Amino acid sequence: MPIARPAASVTLEGFELRVLHLPLVAPFTTSFGTETVREVIVVRALTADGDGWGEVVTQADPLYSSEYTQGAWDVALRFLAPALLDRGRLAPEEVARVLEPFKGHRMAKAGLELAVLDAALRADGRSFAEYAGAVRDRVPSGVSVGIQRDPATLVETVRGYLDEGYVRIKIKIKPGRDVGDTAAVRDAFGAIPLQVDANSAYTMADADTLAELDRFDLLLIEQPLQEDDLVDHATLARRLRTPVCLDESVVSDKAAADALALGSASVINIKAGRVGGYVEAVKIHDRCLAAGVPVWCGGMLETGIGRAANAALAALPGFTLPGDVSASARFYTRDIVTEPAVLEDGHVRVPIGHGLGVDIDPVALEDCTVARETLTRS
Repeated sequence: MPIARPAASVTLEGFELRVLHLPLVAPFTTSFGTETVREVIVVRALTADGDGWGEVVTQADPLYSSEYTQGAWDVALRFLAPALLDRGRLAPEEVARVLEPFKGHRMAKAGLELAVLDAALRADGRSFAEYAGAVRDRVPSGVSVGIQRDPATLVETVRGYLDEGYVRIKIKIKPGRDVGDTAAVRDAFGAIPLQVDANSAYTMADADTLAELDRFDLLLIEQPLQEDDLVDHATLARRLRTPVCLDESVVSDKAAADALALGSASVINIKAGRVGGYVEAVKIHDRCLAAGVPVWCGGMLETGIGRAANAALAALPGFTLPGDVSASARFYTRDIVTEPAVLEDGHVRVPIGHGLGVDIDPVALEDCTVARETLTRS
């Protein structure tokens, strides 16, 4: 079900980019490191028809992927934003094509595309949910739990999120913190919807350990091997009873097609930033829906901008597994939007206002800005 009606074209007048530092409620630890402050780039598209907002979901260091904040900042200001401004007037669906000559940098491209898309839909008087093809007004909310000090601490952390109403738990794992942690959560809480995320921390030499996870009746194991190991993922998938889900490996609709053809995954995590934007994310959703492959919406500790877009994306019909669209308070004591996402009976509402359906809190935005640059059309 491709996008039924493209967004209106807008006349670009400039882009404002900001680097934000948002303190996290608690440290977030994965197999590749610990974050205490979320560094993120926010994009404001300045158009003749009004402004739009986007978010570049890179991290400070190139650990989750090759992209990182300063690299995204540089390529956006030197190459990507100028290329879009040179076009003058364009539709959001044209952004990827204009930026295609610049290799990689999908997260930076996605942030610019989202800002243009928000501006265009606001000018058109349409919501992003309507544009993308959402079929639900709220989405089930899962929570991603970082690696804790020990299994007992993990159990207590998970207990808190279950008490808050989250309907699915995902725990991060790495070698030495996998079977024991998973067993502790399963033993403590019984048959809750539970999945694990390895963030590429394993190799095929660890297949026996990963096979031990089969006894915990998990929804899936996410990205056990390196991102370019599609063949090894297919081999591992045949070895495990637990469904294998790909995250970092799926960087485009083409990559998704290859993974499905090889049998590398039976579930796909769709992150718009990782695949170059929400237009590409909808294409991947459509492919998987046609193939009968379940998808879910992953998170990158987004601000209220990306969180609103993710909620709308997760309301598409193929998103049959709860995603990482958690309440803003899961990560931030203070978001940069006036109405942050909240948890209601285990769900997050899909914004229905024009564009992304959220408004920026200018004071909060200013307070967490550490760098700012504006480019205008010459």
